Amino acid sequence: MDYEFLISDLNHCKTRKAIGTDKGLAKIGDGIVNLAYSVAKSIFLTKNNLNENIIRTGKKVSKKILEIALKNANMKNFAKNRADAHDLADTVEALIAYVWFSDKMTLKEIINFLVENLSGDLNDRNEEIKNATIAFTDLLIYIKQFLPEK
Repeated sequence: MDYEFLISDLNHCKTRKAIGTDKGLAKIGDGIVNLAYSVAKSIFLTKNNLNENIIRTGKKVSKKILEIALKNANMKNFAKNRADAHDLADTVEALIAYVWFSDKMTLKEIINFLVENLSGDLNDRNEEIKNATIAFTDLLIYIKQFLPEK
């Protein structure tokens, strides 16, 4: 089913700020981001598990990871002025939802992208934060091509 009608109003104004600051889009994106990361982390941990056990995790992505990823991808101009960490994380979620709604990337493609860009020991929280930040930074840089120029 085509869901693009849910972002048709954003497609009329098509500005970075309109997309990145849309609260409803951010709420939908929150679900997409957390689902995609949970599945990607489960795949990564299972593939890199020496005892071949299947590992499923329901880990949410911390606001800190998303905030830093947005900054590292040089995409703060999609966020509102004077945005705090929560606002910046919401911007990431809104952008990912927009790309999904626009049929530029499927959920499966987002998951596969994250799996391919994850590395290290994700059981170590500090290393997970570092490597998940890199994976989300790379995802944001990749999806930038699907977002408006202005």
